Amino acid sequence: MKAAKWYAKKDLRIENVPEPSAPKAGEVKIKVAWCGICGSDLHEYLAGPIFIPTEPHPLTGAKAPLILGHEFTGTVVEIGPGVNTVKVGDLVAPDACQHCGECYSCRIGRYNVCEKLAFTGLMADGAFAEYVNVPAQLCYVLPPNFDPQAGSLIEPLATGFKAVRLAGSMMGETAVIFGGGTIGLGTLMCAKASGAAQVIVVEMSAARKKLAKECGADVILDPKECDVIAEIKKLTNGSGADVSFECIGNKHTGPLAIEAIRNCGRAVIVGIFEEPSSFNFFSLSATDKVVIGTLAYTIDDFAGVAKLLASGQLKAEPLITGRIKLDDIVEKGFEELVNNKDANIKIIVSPN
Repeated sequence: MKAAKWYAKKDLRIENVPEPSAPKAGEVKIKVAWCGICGSDLHEYLAGPIFIPTEPHPLTGAKAPLILGHEFTGTVVEIGPGVNTVKVGDLVAPDACQHCGECYSCRIGRYNVCEKLAFTGLMADGAFAEYVNVPAQLCYVLPPNFDPQAGSLIEPLATGFKAVRLAGSMMGETAVIFGGGTIGLGTLMCAKASGAAQVIVVEMSAARKKLAKECGADVILDPKECDVIAEIKKLTNGSGADVSFECIGNKHTGPLAIEAIRNCGRAVIVGIFEEPSSFNFFSLSATDKVVIGTLAYTIDDFAGVAKLLASGQLKAEPLITGRIKLDDIVEKGFEELVNNKDANIKIIVSPN
């Protein structure tokens, strides 16, 4: 079968590789329909290995080179022994968090931070391929006639859904979202669906500002045009927002997300950071502000996203800025995102 295999920084190859063997106990084999290019995939392409192991991973045994891709939908074509949660013919959107099921985090249902966590497509072969094998317990079964293109966005949207869930009730509150990429826009729509009265998006890209407005932003602030913190204070009677979401992963916007909230407010850190920030912790101890870290999601978040997509409170279509074939993934996918990042949100890939 054809697959996109990561070998090293800037070395992603389209190759013919063996089709996955029959699924093992607890696994399913999926014929991939669509798979989105994630920011983490782009990080690996530009600067990897970051998450990709160079020694056998303790859970999966996988190491570079491996097949990228974890934001996907597809049809189950074969099930392994003991699988009874999905059946052949089901359209599924798989959770990427492969986990041990034994550590403390797994036992309390927070398997997204398993001690041996292995993301499909980063620590195990992924879905930039015609077929992929994954644990059956990670497969969320989509309802009949669900759009598989929209389904491929459930995984990134679930990250924003979980961030909003962890922030607690936002009924009538003001939320600030730093970043208007896929995660930021998903967080924006989830915040509006949860009852936030005012959502402010901080973004510089003209294309992304336009999309933020389309997705429901009440106010859009461009750091090139204003003092963001001063404007947030003006919009909140001088106090600051009730809650903020850092969806960029930048050393400057991390501290800003905390500065933007009122005393006793909540800052949710969603972005993946490549370098540390300078931060004075007195701004926490002197204000009772709360900082919440969040990674990925659980399968319950997939269910929530699917329901919001079905109801129209989440919209996938505006986020899809490119549809390409697997053969074109380097030039029209990864390089397009590198060279025209501001004009793109989500590029999805079909292996067929």
